[in-house]
Formats: sequence, structure tokens, C-alpha cells
Amino acid sequence: MDEPSEYVDFMVKYKDWISIKRLGIRPDTKPQEIAFALAGIRATADTRSYSILGINTATLDACADSITKGQKKSFDSLAAALSKAGSAEAKRAVDESCQNKELTGFASAYLMSKIISNVGYETSISQTAMSKIWKELKPPKPRGRAPKA
Repeated sequence: MDEPSEYVDFMVKYKDWISIKRLGIRPDTKPQEIAFALAGIRATADTRSYSILGINTATLDACADSITKGQKKSFDSLAAALSKAGSAEAKRAVDESCQNKELTGFASAYLMSKIISNVGYETSISQTAMSKIWKELKPPKPRGRAPKA
């Protein structure tokens, strides 16, 4: 097998967070494989960026879940859910999620993205969305115990 001539490399060691992702690119590597690796890196960096800044995403996730409960994928559902993004409940969740009030813009952006995702739309390329198009691409399984069947 040929040695890779190019790579996608991502490495972080910050406090207790260590993440290493590497993809060797060979002549037969498909573009979707490269994009899949980049989508995983983006997801990893995005998720950690909020916690590094001190934004409590669990509070925002719970608010987004509450706003989108029972919504099906449609533009009408999306519009209805987004109209609630400025509600008192959403503003309270954004305020509670931020230790530093200067970060509420980032928290609001996270909440908006989570609402959109919960309704079934993507705001960027994700490994999950790509794996629906290309069945050979498998998103990594979350760490921890596997659920019993």
C-alpha cells in the first residue's frame, strides 16, 4: 500500500483534553473522506470551545429541547421554533449559561444552532449528515458503555 503523501492532522493537548485526529491522504482517498475528517475536527473544536469559554451548553441544550419538543422537520416548524429563540425562557437560559455576560452572543448562536439541528436541519457539514449520503462513512461511536439491546 502506498504511503500517504498528504495528511489532515489535528492535535490538541489542553489541560485534561487530548484530541488527536489524523487522516493519511493517498491517491485513492475520496473527497468525501477528507470532508468527513474535517467535519469531525470542526465538531470537536466547536464543542470544546464553548466549555473552554465557560458556557454551560447543557442549559442551552435543555432550552432548545424544550422549544423544539414535538416539532417535525419542516420550514414551518423551523420558523415557529426560531420565533421562540427570543422568548423569556431562551433569554433566561442564555444568561444562566454564561459566567461572563460578554459571551451571551456566543451562547445565543449555540442555542440557535441547536434549535435548527433539533428540527432536523444542518447549519454546516456534519459527519452524521455525510454518513446518510455515503453509507461507508461511519461517525465515531460515543465513548462509554454501549446500551443493552
